[in-house]
Amino acid sequence: MLYRATGGRVNPGVSEKDREQQDLLEEIRQPLGSDFRIAVLSIKGGVGKTTTTIGLGSAFAMVRSDRVIAVDANPDRGTLAERISDPSTTSTVRDLLLAPDVSRYADVRQHTRMAPSRLEVLASVQDPAVAEIYGESEYRRTIEILQAHYNIILTDCGTGIMHSSMASVLDLAHALVLVSSPAVDAARSAASTLDWLSQHGYGMLARESHVVLSGAQPGSRSFEEVFEYFEARSGSIHVVPFEPHLARGADIDFAMLSPDAARAYLELAGAVARKFPRVG
Repeated sequence: MLYRATGGRVNPGVSEKDREQQDLLEEIRQPLGSDFRIAVLSIKGGVGKTTTTIGLGSAFAMVRSDRVIAVDANPDRGTLAERISDPSTTSTVRDLLLAPDVSRYADVRQHTRMAPSRLEVLASVQDPAVAEIYGESEYRRTIEILQAHYNIILTDCGTGIMHSSMASVLDLAHALVLVSSPAVDAARSAASTLDWLSQHGYGMLARESHVVLSGAQPGSRSFEEVFEYFEARSGSIHVVPFEPHLARGADIDFAMLSPDAARAYLELAGAVARKFPRVG
């Protein structure tokens, strides 16, 4: 406004807010020397794990120019693909593993759905009897296929940390996103997860983990206590506010998010991306 009012004689430059936004986007766009794998985990159901997977994956897919995919590794009929409006395929991860040739990107793309953000999604097996067969070796084979075609691979994990595929998820992950609601009982479950990881050889993942408090309405004393607790025990903590578009449990479109929710997922992506230079 000052620039226009003075006929261009006074140019105050880019605002602090715009400069911070540009710095965040540049952080997310850092080059990757290889694929980067992110495990999105929660022990308690219904706290926003799948929503966080799509929100984080969409943030990466919209800001970066390379390929980003989210894999549903939930053994109990995961709903990741159901949150994407693309009806172009009904393929699941099992169909991908049974495909005779996956050497080209086009071969893999036949089995994925794409969100408006450009995030691709690979659905879980929907038959419970078959899902139990999807274990450690199958997950490793899935990642082996995907890492040839995608730079960022997110895994939407099941809630059972003892499931057979979870060991391979944790072994292959470069970063861990732990999702919780700000409720005290959910936070206790998340804290127990960090303790379990530290006790079973995943101390680095636990210490560098990115905690997401989903659907939060800050202000209460209990919220402040939960926030302070995880702030001291994780690599970063992010608050995603309550969002009507996400609460419906229907298709997720990043463009429909409020500015605060969109900013929260971008900041989460920026925090995760700080490890990019250390992988390659």
